[in-house]
Amino acid sequence: MLEDGQFAQFRFAAPGMLWLLVVPAALLVAWIRLLLRRRREAHEYAVRRQLPVREQVSFFGDMLLWLCLLLATSALVLALARPQALVERVRTHGVDMVILADASASMYVQDVGTSRWQRTTRFLGVMGESLRWEGDRIALALFANIAVPQVRLTKDPNTFFFFLEHLGERPPFRLEDDQTWDTNAELGIEWGLRLIAKDAELNGRSANAPVMVMVSDGQVWSGEVQAALGAARARRIPVHVIGVGTVAGGVIPEPPPRPRPQLESERDHEHVAAQAGPQRSSLNRSSLRAIATAGGGQYHELGRRADREIAHAIIEDARRLVGTQQFEERWEELYWRTVLLATGLTAAGILLSVRTRTELVMSALVAIGTLLGLWRILW
Repeated sequence: MLEDGQFAQFRFAAPGMLWLLVVPAALLVAWIRLLLRRRREAHEYAVRRQLPVREQVSFFGDMLLWLCLLLATSALVLALARPQALVERVRTHGVDMVILADASASMYVQDVGTSRWQRTTRFLGVMGESLRWEGDRIALALFANIAVPQVRLTKDPNTFFFFLEHLGERPPFRLEDDQTWDTNAELGIEWGLRLIAKDAELNGRSANAPVMVMVSDGQVWSGEVQAALGAARARRIPVHVIGVGTVAGGVIPEPPPRPRPQLESERDHEHVAAQAGPQRSSLNRSSLRAIATAGGGQYHELGRRADREIAHAIIEDARRLVGTQQFEERWEELYWRTVLLATGLTAAGILLSVRTRTELVMSALVAIGTLLGLWRILW
């Protein structure tokens, strides 16, 4: 049923333009009358001449061009009316991913062909590439003894990759700083929850599936990690853990020489040990697996599977939490099809029928009109 220029599955965005069809319709009636008259005259002429062989005359004669031009004009009018079709597509839910990257002193160790930090940033690049970015968002925070948010939840991939590229070859926490020599997982998870809560405060509750991904070697945990994981599970936010490093481990580089600081807590014992001599660091799988289990997530280890497989496994697991599919309706523009039809009809008429300069000029005018109509629609 037609209502306000639209059908149930089809409509015109600018139905006021349809009245222009009156012009080509009137011309088409005149064209039909002229065609019938010319065919009648051609038949009478053939009868009068009484030729022994019947002449083969084209059905349209020299009027095919004008028919093509009339149809092209009608198609152009339809394009101006902006035809649209209602289409339905299925899409999966988006993901709100908060990445928590360990940036403590142990991430300087080079036991994975490169430093653990460089291996981490390479994996995070693959994680970003694995997102569809059609509703997906990502945030990034770094932590050692303190946590430092880098990117709030954003749907702009350029923002994420810009920060990732500018993190450098080494963690932003320097070896000579005390906060580098501790890994406070609790504070990292708390900051992940804060990023999600702040986004909900600014933009409202998101329909995306929230998930946190922690990348670490599991060295020297401190803080009440269990309490932070409990807060994440209470909000139905799984915490997946990515292990980076090897069991054999490697030596943590020594910090530049500086005066020994005055100790204020027992937490400084690692910094003191680092000044006393080289320390080794190895992958602590047991602690990382325990965090993944308590956080309702999964434990993965870089090097055991392809980075892209790990990224897809985490993303798909997050989507399953809120359902895999939803239907989305949208109106698809059809005007470009009618513009192409008008152009094709004009070209066909020129190729098949043009014999005089007048017909060539008329064809050029219609072609120019087609281009002007396209400009009117797009701009």
